[in-house]
Amino acid sequence: MRLNTAATLILLQSSVLTTLVTGFTTSSSSRSSIATTPLSVAIAAAEDATAVSSGSNSSGPGLDEFTIRHKLTFRELQRECRSLGLEVTGNTAALRARLIGAVYGSSSAGNTVSDVDDSASTTATSNGVKKLTGVSFIDESDSDFDRKYLIDTIMDKCSRGHWKSATRKLKQLQNRFLTQAVDTDEEIQTVYATVLEACSKDRLHGARAAEPARKVMEEMVDRGFPVSKSVANDCVMNCVGIGPGGTHDGFGGIDPALAMLHALETSCVKDGSAEAEGLTTPLDVDAYARVVEGLCREGAVDEAILMLRAMVVDHSFTPTLNAFASASAAAIKAEANESVLQVMSLAKAAGYELDSVASAEAGRLLLADGVIAAERMDNLALGLRLLTAAQKAEGCLPDRGDDLVASSSRASQRACTLIHRRAIDKAIEDNNWKLSVRLLELMPERSLTPATSCWRKVVNMCAKAEKSRKATDLLLKWVEEAKDGKIEKPPLNVFNTVINVCEICGEEELTLLVLDAMKKTIDTDGNIITFNIALKRLAKQGNTQGCEGIIMGMLQAGIEPSIVSYTTAIAACVNAGDPALAEEWLRRLRMRQAKANFHTYNTALAACLEKKDIESTKIGSRIAAQMMEDVGVEMESGYKGSAEFNSAIPDTYTKKLVLELNKQLRDNWRSGEIDMREAKSTVRVPLMKIVDFDRTEAAKQIKKAKEEKAAKKRTLDEDEQAERALDDESEIEYNTVRRTMEV
Repeated sequence: MRLNTAATLILLQSSVLTTLVTGFTTSSSSRSSIATTPLSVAIAAAEDATAVSSGSNSSGPGLDEFTIRHKLTFRELQRECRSLGLEVTGNTAALRARLIGAVYGSSSAGNTVSDVDDSASTTATSNGVKKLTGVSFIDESDSDFDRKYLIDTIMDKCSRGHWKSATRKLKQLQNRFLTQAVDTDEEIQTVYATVLEACSKDRLHGARAAEPARKVMEEMVDRGFPVSKSVANDCVMNCVGIGPGGTHDGFGGIDPALAMLHALETSCVKDGSAEAEGLTTPLDVDAYARVVEGLCREGAVDEAILMLRAMVVDHSFTPTLNAFASASAAAIKAEANESVLQVMSLAKAAGYELDSVASAEAGRLLLADGVIAAERMDNLALGLRLLTAAQKAEGCLPDRGDDLVASSSRASQRACTLIHRRAIDKAIEDNNWKLSVRLLELMPERSLTPATSCWRKVVNMCAKAEKSRKATDLLLKWVEEAKDGKIEKPPLNVFNTVINVCEICGEEELTLLVLDAMKKTIDTDGNIITFNIALKRLAKQGNTQGCEGIIMGMLQAGIEPSIVSYTTAIAACVNAGDPALAEEWLRRLRMRQAKANFHTYNTALAACLEKKDIESTKIGSRIAAQMMEDVGVEMESGYKGSAEFNSAIPDTYTKKLVLELNKQLRDNWRSGEIDMREAKSTVRVPLMKIVDFDRTEAAKQIKKAKEEKAAKKRTLDEDEQAERALDDESEIEYNTVRRTMEV
């Protein structure tokens, strides 16, 4: 009995051994065949890729499958899809699959790499084992043991803070036990949420866990799992840094943040809830603002503005002023001036008032960028409007909002200065003396230093408008600024201009005040200005002898009389009714090698209209002939300086005076003082030359030159602006001379 039992056991063992050997052989052969399959597939895939690259699907040059799968960022994937005419919606995995399918064909796109272990496919294999007769086996082991063990391992890794191991184990769980369909198992949802939370700790572990967090989040959204709002905000915010591309020491960046943001907007969840009706995003305004600031640091102005627009329009957020200021600063740096205005419009749409944002530093930076853009676009009204809005802001004491905006940076200070200078020029061009004065007074209040040319233009403008008190006030302020060393001293011509307007307005006290300031500033007791003041006062009284004595005194003092001095002496002849002395002054002027201009000739012609006799008419004819002689010389050799005050070419007032002389000549021959034929052949000839001068070719050339000069007024350089200021001062001085003839 024992022998039979032993023999039976031996036979049974040999049978099992044979079976095991046979099973081992079968398993080895099957493994050999399985091992050879991926190689053939890889060769076939390589051949297909070669065919595709050499065929028509060559729209992605330089892009291999490895690059698409592992190197292209979220925005780069979108750009490549857009360049190939593909849809750019979906998460990172969807974009990669779509791009691979377009470049390498759909078959390649479907060959995804599996992380499933080879041993898993052989654990349930028992085809080569022969069933034993008379023996039954019952499998009482847990069929979900591996799955549960893997889940427990993941949870343990997360509790220890081992986020790398947890994400790897989660990938194994996903490949071995989960399907692509929506999984409603709460345990699996908890696993994903726990792994994502582990990745989000310690600011995404210095952004090193940014990519794993992005993958987990996108997978959760695809499977319909809820994402905690707080964890989602932490992931997006901590993903963006201050390094290149918004990275933290090479980790994280803007692209992972944008991918998370896109996935979360698609899911639209809130605080772990799968349904969030009425919400457009689970993220808060700070997360969006962090992405906007990262885009601005990268220089992606258009993308930053689009995100700001989405925050304001689509999500009804009110971004912080820092977000708007970052976008406007990036636009200024990129010289995208229109984009700055778009940012300011979005800030206004978000509920911010321009009149109050200057109370915050970010608001002042935003307004400063707006002023810079306005200056670049030559939009003076907008620049002044923004500074006025800053001025109205409360909460800036002890300073003013516009002062802080103007001094916020060198660029803003330069832009504010240029805007005020151009606005002053525009006000002067429009003859608006009040606006020009107000702009000049605002510049020091805004910590801006007006240039000497600005002071000079505004003072001249007030003088032309015969605002003697305002002109004197501005001149004295200018003198005080010069004493502090902020600007240069007023030139002598400016004092002369203010004195002239004070004389015109009869403000003798102001004249003495300006003279005293001139003596202290220029350090002189007497000059041509003081002599000209005395000349004008004597000319106003018709005191020709006194004027002659003044000019003689100037020559004895070594001061050469100016053309204005001689013109003033001739004006005295007008008031005295002495045309012969006026002609004598013209002769003396020629002897001094001085050149009379049309103002001088007009004054002399006016002196010939007082007595109405034939001798006065003949003197006027000789003066007209002398004037036309100078015009001929001028047309041949040209003139130096300003055409308005150095030229002898007749103007409309000259023609008016000559027509009066013609009428006076007609009265002379009618009264029998001269024969009509003689008058027409001699005295009348020079007068008619001036009357007909407008029809000559020279007059047409002069008119064309004046039109070109008028068109060039807005583009004057510094030298031309100084020349124009001198012209204004000369005009005021000659106006003073003309006023002496009105009494």
